[in-house]
Amino acid sequence: MQAYGSAAGLRKIFTACALGVGLLAAGAVATSAAAEPAAKQTAKSAAAKAKAKAKAKPVQLATPVASPAVSGLVSGVVASHDNGGLPFVVIDKRKAAAFVFNADGSPNGAVPVLLGYAAGDDSVPGIGKRPIEKIKPGERTTPAGRFLTSFRPNGGKKKSLWMDYDAAVALHPLRELSRSGPREGRWQRLKSPSPADNRITYGCINVPDAFFDEVVTPAFKQRGGIVYVLPEARTLAEVFPSLGVTEAALVGPSTGGR
Repeated sequence: MQAYGSAAGLRKIFTACALGVGLLAAGAVATSAAAEPAAKQTAKSAAAKAKAKAKAKPVQLATPVASPAVSGLVSGVVASHDNGGLPFVVIDKRKAAAFVFNADGSPNGAVPVLLGYAAGDDSVPGIGKRPIEKIKPGERTTPAGRFLTSFRPNGGKKKSLWMDYDAAVALHPLRELSRSGPREGRWQRLKSPSPADNRITYGCINVPDAFFDEVVTPAFKQRGGIVYVLPEARTLAEVFPSLGVTEAALVGPSTGGR
């Protein structure tokens, strides 16, 4: 019969087996510990991508409907060729909306806008030379009238569609703002169903970034165009006497829906 060996030999075998099992267990723990940070990093990366994707989702804004004042002005512009063969925009301050038209008067897009904080149809003389912090709330008006526009820098590399350079009035995207804080809630104001809370700027006209890039810039970047801003305190005939428009006086702040 074969002998199984001495007691001392068996103890050595058991010790070696135990050591091997311990080493395997330690390796498994180390592998698990190393994999845990990687798993967390992957989860963070996936969450960041999901957040970026959600942020990049276009903001859906209600498309404004042209008022009789807008339609009447467009008819007068087309009939008289007042736009000189250029594309044009009509700003309805009472509805806080912009309507873009091709040179022949065909519609090219419409969107809610943000306007000057104060009601009124004229810019304060010399306001364009003042520091922005010196402009009082009651002076922050978007002037009414006809403006021949051009693209110019807006204090940096980006360009705005300037309406009145001396009065510092331009049509530009929200991204160009550097002094407005989150407390102003400009995006929320644009998305609001009422135009009553769209009065927040120092006089400029703010439009969504995508609308500026996809509608305004392609239409105006070559030769510029005309911006017509409807009055809110005077009549259309007073502001646009050559267009033959006789809309009733538009008095008071913007109220009601678009």
